[in-house]
Amino acid sequence: MVKPNDTPRLTLIQHGLVHAPEPKGVQSVLLAGQEIVALGTINQDALQTLGLPYSVVDASDCVVTPGWIDPHEHILGAGGEQGWNSRTAEVGVSELLRAGITTVVGCLGTDTVTRTLPALLAKAQQLEADGISAYIYTGGFWVPPQTLTGSIMDDLVIIDKVVGAGELAIADTRSPEPTRDTLAQIVSQAVVGSSIAGKAGVIHFHVGSGDRRLALLNALLDEHDIPPRHLYPTHITRSEALMDEAIALAKRGAYVDIDVVDDNLWQCLRYYGDHGGDFAQLTVSSDAQTPGGSPTKLYRNVVAAVQEGGFTLDDVLPLVTLNPARVLKLDRKGRLAEGLDGDVLVLRQDTLEVVHVFARGKHLVKGGQVALESTQEQPAAS
Repeated sequence: MVKPNDTPRLTLIQHGLVHAPEPKGVQSVLLAGQEIVALGTINQDALQTLGLPYSVVDASDCVVTPGWIDPHEHILGAGGEQGWNSRTAEVGVSELLRAGITTVVGCLGTDTVTRTLPALLAKAQQLEADGISAYIYTGGFWVPPQTLTGSIMDDLVIIDKVVGAGELAIADTRSPEPTRDTLAQIVSQAVVGSSIAGKAGVIHFHVGSGDRRLALLNALLDEHDIPPRHLYPTHITRSEALMDEAIALAKRGAYVDIDVVDDNLWQCLRYYGDHGGDFAQLTVSSDAQTPGGSPTKLYRNVVAAVQEGGFTLDDVLPLVTLNPARVLKLDRKGRLAEGLDGDVLVLRQDTLEVVHVFARGKHLVKGGQVALESTQEQPAAS
């Protein structure tokens, strides 16, 4: 029996231009509890006859999209390579919400000494408690990768929030290049762990500015029976030569990722498309909280791609919704459809300003203002 307090909250979002992420025209979206329960023409009078409390959001002159997914953030903070005062702070849930991000994947980078996997997992749990969805990569820059349970495979199978491993460094002077066979063993652990746990099991590669670029990943595919979908390199815009190799790798079945640290997303997208890149294999990330990386910059660059770069919303929206959901095997994310998580953005149609954000059905941004009070972001009591 359902108790009164167990009745799911109902929210009707109506009169908005829906991009799911494909364009669907003016439709309504009905949320109940954490899910989308209806999409299309919804009779408000019929809804009233249910006798249940509900709220209505008028999305006139707005577009309604899936919540955005950021597949690469240093949610514990980053930096530190220029000394202690170059360390950056943890990400706050309010900044994520203001950028329209309802799902985030956290990772470690160069510093796996003062920033640890248990702390990364705890941070993801904190963000989850604040209302958004948060996952992590196990490991970091180094080989062999640090793990929580002793192996990448065990982490994937045992720990719900682990979706892959990374960011593992290649072509970077700060980390020794792993051998092809060593890397094959690491990826094979992810492949087996993902098959047992039903997860993505990607290896997320930090690609540095070294001349070898993606040679190691191509050799891995050439010499070992590795499914390309498990290879997921990021920072692919360091040079045109690297972009060309990433385009070729995506054609082999890998996903590739562009970060927005350099504030030039639409220019990179233009190069990617002009040189035959498959946009279905591409994602975009913030690389927050590295120096120059932030959730706000991800939002700003996606908007600029539409308003300055000549791309349509339909061009860029999958890069932060459908595509990262596919590469990370987050089957309830990235789309607006019945039965999926109630992660929904309402954006001004003319400016793409964030007006409302729903994360798992909770109304966390209302009228452009964050409506959530996170304990992390409260000042200490005096």
